[in-house]
This record gives sequence, C-alpha cells and structure tokens, in this order.
Amino acid sequence: MFQVDIIEQCKQNNRKAQLQLYNQYCNGMYNVAKRFLKDADDAEDVVQEAFIKAFSKLHQYNAEVTFGAWLKRIVINKSIDFLKSKKQQLFELEEAHLKVVDTFEEDKWLVEDTITLNDVKRAINNLPEKYQYVVMLYLIEGYDHQEISEILNISEVASRTQLFRGKVKLQELLIHKKNGTRN
Repeated sequence: MFQVDIIEQCKQNNRKAQLQLYNQYCNGMYNVAKRFLKDADDAEDVVQEAFIKAFSKLHQYNAEVTFGAWLKRIVINKSIDFLKSKKQQLFELEEAHLKVVDTFEEDKWLVEDTITLNDVKRAINNLPEKYQYVVMLYLIEGYDHQEISEILNISEVASRTQLFRGKVKLQELLIHKKNGTRN
C-alpha cells in the first residue's frame, strides 16, 4: 500500500491503516523522543501522545514535507513540552547579550577519529540544557536555525549563538575524553 493511500485511509479513521502507519514509524519516533527524555517510559508516553495528536490533526497534514518529518516535529515538540512540564525549563539567553557568531571556519564539526558517535552523544547529554537542545536539533536531527527557532521559541540569533557555544563546550568535553580526563 502506498504511503499516500495509508494516510488517506487514516484520515477516514481506518484503524488498520493507522496501525500500519504506527508500526512503520513508532521505533524511529521512540528514538527521537529518547534522545530528549533519556527515560524509556517517558519516551514511550510521548510517542503515544504524538501519534494521538498526529491522527487527530491528520487533516492538517498537506504533504509539503514527508509524513515522517511532520510526525518527527510533533514528537520533538511533545518531548520539549514534557520536559517543560517536569520543570526542566529550557534556559533562554538574554537577547541583548547575543551576537551572531557563524563563520566558515567556526562552522566545522570535526572531531578526532578516535571519538565515536556514542562519545559525541554522551558529551551532548553532558552539555548545559540551554545548549543541549539546540545542538541535538542541529547536529543529530538536522534542523536549520529557522526551524530550531520555531521549535524552541527563540530567535534565529539565539539559536546560532547557543549552537556556537554548545559546540565549543562539546569540543571541550570531547578533548577531555580524548586526553583521558573524563569518561
């Protein structure tokens, strides 16, 4: 069955099509939620809520992006909402203290060959929260600054600045790892 057919059937509340769509995306969406929430039960809850919202708002899906990208955005927003509800507030920087810091040289994400993807993910988890979400959305999820600013409700300048500062912190953590001063 084609993706468009499944979505159309889901719009008509076809439970079999909804289950098929759920089975197709649940593992990937769980992994997205888990990167934000760390707790497996919380991630499962968020994914369930995201699917409920997606199915109830499916009439708003207009195929400008893939269904997976649309659903992923819902999962990320639900994950952030969950964190906020748990009083793990996102820290916002004062706009007055921000400046644009993107340059071609500083925009490189190079690490030593000995650093693994798991090392990078652990280092991201050790970043201050105000940097962690922007770095995850940019580096792991692949969002650009405009999308990050919409998701986190911050300006693009704040997104760029938090990414730059998060990248510096991330590189520090990875250098400590390489030199054996951190695990």
